[in-house]
Amino acid sequence: MKKLLFIIFVTGLAISSCQTQKKESTSMENPFFTEWTTPFGVPPFNKIKVEHYVPATIEGIKQHQAEIDAIVANSDEPNFENTILAFDKSGELLDKVSSVFGPLNGANTNDEMQAVARELSPIKTEHWNNISMNAGLFKKIKAVYEKRNESGLDDQQIRVTEKYYKDFERNGANLSVDDQEILKVVNTELAALYIQFGENLLAETNKNFKLVIDKKDDLAGLPDDVITRAATAAKKVGEDGKWVFTLAKPSWIPFLQFSEKRALREKLYRGYFMRGDNDNKNDNKEIIKKIVKLRDQRAKLLGFENFAAYKIDVNMAKTPKAVYDFLMELWVPSLEMAKQDVKEMQAIADREGADIKLESWDWWYYSEKLRNEKFDLDEAEIKPYFSLEAAKKGIFYVVENLYGLKFIERKDLPTYNEEATAYEVLEADGSHLAILYMDFHPRDGKRVGAWSTAFRDVTYRNGKRIPQVGSIVMNFTRPAGDTPALLSFDEVSTFFHEFGHALHFMFVDGKYNRTIGSVPRDFIELPSQIMENWAADPEVIKVYAKHYKTGEVIPDELLDKLIKSGTFNQGFITGEYVAASLLDLDYHTVKNSVIDDVNAFEKSQMDKIGLIPEFLPRYRSTYFSHIFSGDGYSAGYYVYIWAAVLDSDAFDAFKQSGDIFNPEYAAKFRTLLEKCGSDDGMTIYKNFRGQEPSKEPLLKKRGLL
Repeated sequence: MKKLLFIIFVTGLAISSCQTQKKESTSMENPFFTEWTTPFGVPPFNKIKVEHYVPATIEGIKQHQAEIDAIVANSDEPNFENTILAFDKSGELLDKVSSVFGPLNGANTNDEMQAVARELSPIKTEHWNNISMNAGLFKKIKAVYEKRNESGLDDQQIRVTEKYYKDFERNGANLSVDDQEILKVVNTELAALYIQFGENLLAETNKNFKLVIDKKDDLAGLPDDVITRAATAAKKVGEDGKWVFTLAKPSWIPFLQFSEKRALREKLYRGYFMRGDNDNKNDNKEIIKKIVKLRDQRAKLLGFENFAAYKIDVNMAKTPKAVYDFLMELWVPSLEMAKQDVKEMQAIADREGADIKLESWDWWYYSEKLRNEKFDLDEAEIKPYFSLEAAKKGIFYVVENLYGLKFIERKDLPTYNEEATAYEVLEADGSHLAILYMDFHPRDGKRVGAWSTAFRDVTYRNGKRIPQVGSIVMNFTRPAGDTPALLSFDEVSTFFHEFGHALHFMFVDGKYNRTIGSVPRDFIELPSQIMENWAADPEVIKVYAKHYKTGEVIPDELLDKLIKSGTFNQGFITGEYVAASLLDLDYHTVKNSVIDDVNAFEKSQMDKIGLIPEFLPRYRSTYFSHIFSGDGYSAGYYVYIWAAVLDSDAFDAFKQSGDIFNPEYAAKFRTLLEKCGSDDGMTIYKNFRGQEPSKEPLLKKRGLL
């Protein structure tokens, strides 16, 4: 859709012949060429085949280009309707195809899908280049833009006109013809590099490493459910009678937390933090060097000092300096807290006679011991109360109490994988709001992490609102034998987080595709992160945290320990995140865009801020997919913590009112979500809050005051 039109590198596509997929598809046999008659118009996943994507995309581009040509050829004076609105509503078929292919290539990919992605890369990049640098189209948009304040347009028409003008300007429409040709080459090369980075990381994560244990003694310290899942994983890969641990977080994190075998902890963690840095065919170091250089070239072509200045210019922060200053305010207390934790963890190791100096692969193990020592809290004691189903009920409870929504499982809807479940979302009055797919567990065809996406975004067609078909995708701990999926509290928070993104894009409303739900990148995490506050609130926890066997509500004593431990390990949690955010900015503000050695650069930047060797940045360069497998979060990984100021301040409004489900604030926050594309981010926020956001609630919540 048009609000994402100029973010053309997020999915990152590269070239491949893929000739075996080029089967001729007539309009009768290709489902993209027909109106979908499925309930609610969801994609007919059971009918869509890999060979349908290329011809449907090519036809979508053909139709979109014809619509653009018609706008340019129109002899009438350019106005909002014949230029801005016509452009805003163009490209429907292309969007229809991309909105299925993109999400599935992340959640349910295979070799054939990846080959299609590589084939479509130069085709789609060329198409968007041709639009964003179309002189005739830009001339018409500019004409409407220059007369926007004297043409009788309403405030939203003016806003969407200004947004499109800025988009074209930021994508090279004002450049000379020669510079536009250079920019087109840069864009095409970047698109190819992004997908190459992502494919390398997927292989390094899901295919190229596994820790196989064949001696029962090497399982010492591991909880029974962790051992059971490892045995199941081993059976799946033909290692019957053994135990397999992978680089999926639900596998390696509990191993590092509980395994008494330090050498194995190191082996598994090295497998994780060396992804993309093994000097093999999946190595990402050279790709990073090329991406950094090309991004810097693009930024300078467009008149910016560096790529960070280009990206942050349209965010709430406005300048890289503002982001650096903000991050350092958090880095200093986080580092001090982490250093104190190191001392205390080292003391535990010394008392136990471990005869070691703490290393990064020891952090999870000894922080678990330290938490036990400080709060008498063992994660194995907590997890039985946080089954996946319990967490889901907790989310439904919160959303119903805030907004009156109901979620009805729909087994009659087609799904793209047997593990994905579809829900109809109903308003309080029973009317239809959206469809939401949920997909919870790791598998070979799914990239790492957790995200919210959509197979159809909210739009308006012939004056009628078309609701969202959304999806949230996670990589949560799997069931183990007779034990259901038991989540860590971090996984519970992730579930609430992604659900917040889904709510945002279910609620959004507005006439124009370019502005509906469109917010600055450092605002986008507010709707998701605020949900984590309800996940951790004692009032809510007592509703959903129930023992999976007995149904017993989490005991007050255990809940009290959990709440009191809320600020525990924040030096590490905040520190590893801020370190990665600073590394991201360093790559995109470097004065000489030529980086000779990626690892040396990373080390020098981390040494500069005093990162201690006992922990690493959350993402080392070679698997920093947020910033190198697409443009989305590049020079913008900081946005999570920037938005954390907003979400902590917003939730504080509920808390201060004495009711975490305060209906007045809930209604105002829903309005924020619905109308968030209608004005600047800070204006929208202050309309909800009535004041500037304060950092104090965040610092207090993290124990950093």
